[in-house]
Amino acid sequence: MRSYSFALFVVTVALAAPTWAAERHMMQPRVPAEKLAEARALKSPLTSSPEIVEQGKTLYNGKGTCFNCHGTDGAGNGPAAAKLNPAPRNFRHHGFWRHRTEGEIFWVIKHGSPGTAMIGFGPVLSDEEIWSLIQYERTFAGKHGRRGMGRGEGMGPMMGPGGGMGGGEGMQHRGGRGVTGE
Repeated sequence: MRSYSFALFVVTVALAAPTWAAERHMMQPRVPAEKLAEARALKSPLTSSPEIVEQGKTLYNGKGTCFNCHGTDGAGNGPAAAKLNPAPRNFRHHGFWRHRTEGEIFWVIKHGSPGTAMIGFGPVLSDEEIWSLIQYERTFAGKHGRRGMGRGEGMGPMMGPGGGMGGGEGMQHRGGRGVTGE
């Protein structure tokens, strides 16, 4: 009976590990540490509007070719995604938006993501186009698309206020999960 329990435990841990790894991966910043403060300070000059979102959608599915890796629904499941390691970011996952600032996302789109297949689109897209693209990408996450954005600190491992995992002003903990005061 003891060996059966141990075998069940091993199988459970093995099946849970990919979920944990995906979550940890989701929280890791893709901006190099020496550029993180600079990236987090960036703020979109564009106002939120349906026209800007539509421009971003056109770029996502056209000139930016984002859909190839991130999928038409933003879930990181595009036609090229299966061949990429690490997998493309999932814009539908609330953790993607909760754990980084808009400046970090801008930096990665413009300069690329070291250690991934994400190339820099700075030579292809203007800064304004990148900002409109971000507004469209936010739509994939619904109400989660604004959480954590624009606080200036972002998150990621040990990147919250005071070096911890905090999420900025208004952050409360309920049941072991961070919930913004918004």
